[in-house]
Amino acid sequence: MAKTYSIAEAKNHLSRVVHEAEKEAPVELTRRGRPVAMVVAVEDYRKLRAPRRSPWEAIRDFRAQHDMAALDLDPDEIFAQVRDRSPGKDFSW
Repeated sequence: MAKTYSIAEAKNHLSRVVHEAEKEAPVELTRRGRPVAMVVAVEDYRKLRAPRRSPWEAIRDFRAQHDMAALDLDPDEIFAQVRDRSPGKDFSW
């Protein structure tokens, strides 16, 4: 859980606040008891700002790294274990 400091406390103890954000966890800053900002480590900030791959890009990259033919997967066999074969509920309009 993030530590919380008022802006005045953070101003008076800035080096401690920065150290905690860098070594422990993000630090929440408040004004009149309400959260207004976070102090985070540069590494964490860069991770947050980094572009994210789309699901399709992740699938494409996975396929490029693995020989799918060598896996000898049969989709019918795989999905047979997943599919619900029950007749379902009775329905009428």
